Amino acid sequence: MSTPIDANTFRELVSGQQQGLAARAVRGLLNLLELPYFSVTLLRNFFYDSGVLPTYQLPIPIISVGNLTLGGTGKSPLVAWLGRFFLDQELQPGIISRGYGQSGNGVNDEFLELAFRLPSVSHRLNRNRIAAAQDFLDSGNIDLLILDDAFQHRRIARNLDIVLLDALQPFGYEHIFPRGMLRESVTSLRRANVVFLSRADLIDETQRRKIRDRVQILAPNILWGEIVHEPQSLLSISKNHTETQTQNQTKTETEISAIRGKRILAFCGIGNPNAFRQTLEHCEAEIVELIPFPDHHQFNTEDINHLEKKAQQENVDSILCTMKDFVKIEHLVSGTIPVHAVLINIRFLSGEEPFRKLLQKQLPGQC
Repeated sequence: MSTPIDANTFRELVSGQQQGLAARAVRGLLNLLELPYFSVTLLRNFFYDSGVLPTYQLPIPIISVGNLTLGGTGKSPLVAWLGRFFLDQELQPGIISRGYGQSGNGVNDEFLELAFRLPSVSHRLNRNRIAAAQDFLDSGNIDLLILDDAFQHRRIARNLDIVLLDALQPFGYEHIFPRGMLRESVTSLRRANVVFLSRADLIDETQRRKIRDRVQILAPNILWGEIVHEPQSLLSISKNHTETQTQNQTKTETEISAIRGKRILAFCGIGNPNAFRQTLEHCEAEIVELIPFPDHHQFNTEDINHLEKKAQQENVDSILCTMKDFVKIEHLVSGTIPVHAVLINIRFLSGEEPFRKLLQKQLPGQC
């Protein structure tokens, strides 16, 4: 193919939603390509499990948050929750991410979002997470580290491995990439200490129980929990055109109810745009259209001009996006159409108290 397919098309293909001879032929080819990828992940995990590949033990607690599948499962709100939890314990956490989708200034959307949510928490982006951890240790003012998107990163030993499963496709359509969405075999959940079913409110209790039962067969001693991603408020961009661009931007936070019944144009550049759509449906707004961009898309003026022109044509009341998008486009919007980011926090349906107790055991002096 001359251009890569978008995330939604890929999901439709590997999930079997796309029918026809061409789709079946592509899935057959992907079946062949899955085998070497599966073999590599299996061999790599065997080498780590057997001690052939070393893991590095750091002198401070390490908490990992990760996925079993590709695409967004809503890690950032959980990382933010963890950061606030440790700050409440009067501890100073640090965050390390690999740094997918970094812009020219060396940051990415997750970095910018977490900087907004946790302004007092230092965050390092580095493909070499051991080097990033050593940098934190050398600074001498960190009590523990949160590894973001690190379930498959096994070079650093961790005190707690937390894995998020997306309720809408928890097991990656039962195939490893590129035939499916799994990063590695579902049996890898045996390494995890905690599994959270994210966006659990989007499926019914019977479906949730079925997923939980399968996970607990794989890992009987795992701590299971269910969380939902709730829209909490709207973050808005306002401009005063009488001042310079660096001075005229102000951010205001309003109640989520402000968009109830309003005509909305939405867009997102995340791994799971359908999840964002379903989140917006809870806001009771009229979603005129949701325009998906590639994951970690670097927006430019042309993109924003197109969105604002589309919003004017559709006579919408405002434009909505995710926090990951908002932090990348706030300097580009003209202010002609109100732009809001949906600020999402997590709420526990189950597992919160045992999870808090487990975290307490990982604190310095408790390990």
